[in-house]
Amino acid sequence: MTHEHPQHGHAHQHQHGNRPAHSHRPGEDDAGQAEILDLDAEVLAEHTAAITAWLPLAAAPQQIVDLGSGTGAGTFALLDRFPEASVLAVDASPGHLLRLREKACALGVDNRVRTVQADLDADGWPDLGAPDLVWASASVHHLADPDRALRQVRELLAPGGLFALVELSGFPRFLPDDAPADRPGLEARCHAATDRLHAEHVPHRGADWGPVLTAAGFALAGARTVTVDLDGAGRETVGRYALATLGRLRGAVAETLDAADLAALDRLLDADGPDSIARRGDLVVRTERQVWAARRA
Repeated sequence: MTHEHPQHGHAHQHQHGNRPAHSHRPGEDDAGQAEILDLDAEVLAEHTAAITAWLPLAAAPQQIVDLGSGTGAGTFALLDRFPEASVLAVDASPGHLLRLREKACALGVDNRVRTVQADLDADGWPDLGAPDLVWASASVHHLADPDRALRQVRELLAPGGLFALVELSGFPRFLPDDAPADRPGLEARCHAATDRLHAEHVPHRGADWGPVLTAAGFALAGARTVTVDLDGAGRETVGRYALATLGRLRGAVAETLDAADLAALDRLLDADGPDSIARRGDLVVRTERQVWAARRA
């Protein structure tokens, strides 16, 4: 599920332009989203691993469902964390699921991964078994009716099973607040523009999911915020991540920026130019992930 992004897929705009990183609806620029999802997984791998290590599980899960799996950031982190488990990856994008299967084969874990193409906004879900752990990262806020989906997750879980809901704070930030020198605050203005779009088209983005989970019949087992603050200077992967993510951001805000801001953004996005964001010595990755863990009440 895009996964924004740039979270995000989903009938919404999220981390990556007019839709979030994890796309859960077919036919939406799969290749571009898949690239950002893969870069996101690589750049933030340590933080994802920290979340899987934190999960308040009574026992190691054997059957895991990854709802809105995208290209598999959560799937592979969970396989690493729980070497005896298998994962059922669910997404609406056949392209993302194909990429996930190819990665599983390359990593030699294809015998532990199954994929199911499904729209989580549909009235009925396919048979997803009775998992010990359901993981949903950057996907629930994109659903048309997240309350209904959460009730379905509750019924899906095996007795004593855990639901882990992970959400992003929005597009990552890559620049200091006073950058670039000719248009200080450019990134903040771009984020403000996407926030206005999201408020209209993605009303559940940024929600406090604790009360929503309780209303859906869950008992909270824990919550935490994971802060990301990475030095990206000289890191080629981070440079590509910044270029891809800001490129998506430009697609969402181009019509709302003034000419000077748009020109400055284009200079940052010129990968071969002297002002490329990938060449900056102050390149960082700053964002937050919120995590809620819950069991059936």
